[in-house]
Amino acid sequence: MIVQSAPPGAPHFIIRQVDHTRTSGQLARAFGNAAFSPPVPHDLVIYTVEHHDEGWAAIDALCEQSPSTGLPYHLTETPLPYLIQTSQGSPDFNEQYHPFCGLLSSMHTYGLYNGRYGLSDFIFVDKIPAEYQHAVKVMLARELERQNRLREMIWADPVSRPWIEHQALFDNYKLLQFFDTLALYFQMTHAEARTQTRFQNVPDGKGSDHTITITPLSDGTYVLSPWVFETETLEIVVEGRYMVPQPPGTDLKAIFASTPSQKQVYRLTCN
Repeated sequence: MIVQSAPPGAPHFIIRQVDHTRTSGQLARAFGNAAFSPPVPHDLVIYTVEHHDEGWAAIDALCEQSPSTGLPYHLTETPLPYLIQTSQGSPDFNEQYHPFCGLLSSMHTYGLYNGRYGLSDFIFVDKIPAEYQHAVKVMLARELERQNRLREMIWADPVSRPWIEHQALFDNYKLLQFFDTLALYFQMTHAEARTQTRFQNVPDGKGSDHTITITPLSDGTYVLSPWVFETETLEIVVEGRYMVPQPPGTDLKAIFASTPSQKQVYRLTCN
């Protein structure tokens, strides 16, 4: 899950990974204007963005308690055996829908462990404790095998062949990273702590990448520049539950289930 930061003494907003991905999907559906082309194949890219963390559903359903926070495990402190499970579970889910979705989802998994294919300096696989190195390397090798298998399937169809040409495929990969990290910008950090942030390597579909800057305003809106969406303003929402830390041994699953779902709304504008 995502455990949003909170002011001292305030409850934390807890977001399931599948709800995070639905927000990412809202961004993907709205993407595109005269300067930034919508993704192609549009519906398959949108589906993958909306389900890129679907492998987390079973893990989030456990709602296990972190001993360090008294809340559910946050995304970045999830035990590695669970991370390995989610890392292959998401591509499994997406491949069932379409080979292209499985390929793009698998690239997302592989990239998270390997510096996002050169887009990031953080190489997560190098930080894996020794006792989990073998399991992680086996999982990543299987993902590369999956990618090769799915590429062959997609290449065999003249209609889908252009989708996996290098620039086309990596443009969609970079778009997935943008939608993912922009959603996380809101979901990881509470409103008072959000600052101006840049998102690099956002493709325009015309051969160039751009750096997108988001700036929070005093009225609670966020200016995005350059503007990448179809409409002049965009509201996105995410569902979650407000929770406070609980004593060790508390049944968080029962508390989460009985806590009413609420929504956070984020408003983006071009000026």
